[in-house]
Amino acid sequence: MSLLKRIDTVCLTVSNAEEASNWYQEVLGLTESFRGDDYRILSIGNSGVPLTLEEGTVSPSQIQAAYPIFYSDNMAKMYTILKEQNVKVSEIQNDGVNKFLDLYDPDGNRLQVCYWE
Repeated sequence: MSLLKRIDTVCLTVSNAEEASNWYQEVLGLTESFRGDDYRILSIGNSGVPLTLEEGTVSPSQIQAAYPIFYSDNMAKMYTILKEQNVKVSEIQNDGVNKFLDLYDPDGNRLQVCYWE
């Protein structure tokens, strides 16, 4: 019997929870579902796993350690929207199974968007 039932949330440390929440909403279309004093919880499409933005000190080692991967069924449109909004974004890559791109929030947190069939 497993004591763990599911992933409850994915947390990222950001320098300013309010500004970061606004960025994730405006750029990625996430929806803020809860506001705490120093954190925000954002809903991601129809996923049951939210993204929690916790205000704190952003360190370079944390930025590269772990990152969320979002799913999109329209990578070309995603890339175009990110470029139009001056988001730091890689070219769309294809590893033979997945198409994916990396992008970075204003604190330098690495995020990834993928598509696979």
